[in-house]
Amino acid sequence: MPRMPDLPAHLDPHALVADIRDWAKALGFSALGVAGTSLREDEAHLEDWLAQGLHGEMAYMQRHGRKRSRPDELEPGTRRVICVRMDYMPPGVRGAWSVIEDDQRGYVARYALGRDYHKLMRLRLQKLADRIADAVGPFGYRAFVDSAPVLEKALARDAGLGWIGKHTLLLSRDASSWFLLGELFTDLPLPLDEPASAHCGSCRRCIDICPTQAIVAPYRLDARRCISYLTIELKGAIPEPLRAPMGNRIFGCDDCQLVCPWNKFAQQATEPDFAPRHGLDGAKLTELFAWDEETFLQRTQGMAIRRTGYEGWLRNIAVALGNAAPSPAVVDALQARADHPSALVREHVAWALREQQGKRSKAEAAD
Repeated sequence: MPRMPDLPAHLDPHALVADIRDWAKALGFSALGVAGTSLREDEAHLEDWLAQGLHGEMAYMQRHGRKRSRPDELEPGTRRVICVRMDYMPPGVRGAWSVIEDDQRGYVARYALGRDYHKLMRLRLQKLADRIADAVGPFGYRAFVDSAPVLEKALARDAGLGWIGKHTLLLSRDASSWFLLGELFTDLPLPLDEPASAHCGSCRRCIDICPTQAIVAPYRLDARRCISYLTIELKGAIPEPLRAPMGNRIFGCDDCQLVCPWNKFAQQATEPDFAPRHGLDGAKLTELFAWDEETFLQRTQGMAIRRTGYEGWLRNIAVALGNAAPSPAVVDALQARADHPSALVREHVAWALREQQGKRSKAEAAD
């Protein structure tokens, strides 16, 4: 982007940032902050994480080299990063723990229940950029919403929007972690916000609750064990030792957020598009498993769930059905997919049927 040397003389930069915060809130963002471009410590942390192979099959994490941690190299001319938060927990959603504890229902991460946030937030960021341009004239910018190699949590921390918790998610004292992040890389010489301080203390509830023990140390996630990775990013077979710990989580996982003490300060979403679609905040597994591909594509139109693909959807639900209490309905649902054209689906269905048989045998022996 072309470098803007200075703001127009009649503009007070601090007043401009205050106005930008107001415009952002009017667009549905819950908070806004301004960060610089230096992320050297975070860069070292990322490179160590990658060197240990903790990113699994997410090759894109290292594809762009250090551009991920150097905003001014990813987008030349960047001087500041305007970071925004948007709350996504919809009001009236079925209680998360009540779904997780009901093995006949499928658990979907709460950010994915409604419309995919990527396009929604990018459009809002574009409107914010247009509003800024009305005030300052043409300026250089580029909007990102989890759509490019950006260390968004580190930037949001430096912008004062929260601190990175031991579960590696961003935490806010007034909003917990139930929010999404977006950025405007810009050439505007705006005043910087103070970075947020950390407030996890000695707490390790997120580490202890993780079903697959993916948080291998404070601030260190082994993505290869993370249920979000297994159900979304991984395209092949889910490792057998990790299937039982997944329980009924069929798209993502929220346990580390649900158990966080800061969760009591979570804010509900004001965006109606984040409301659950098709009863996915607690739908029956057998009903979801019965969707054919056309139904899957139709019902996940414009949703993040589409990312897992139809085969991945059936794979994930097969694991959840294998983990469910034994019942004729579960077995019937699995047997209906036993000859599925996909070898990936067939293998997970076969595993689930063996699990069901083993549970029935144990129950009969106990009687």
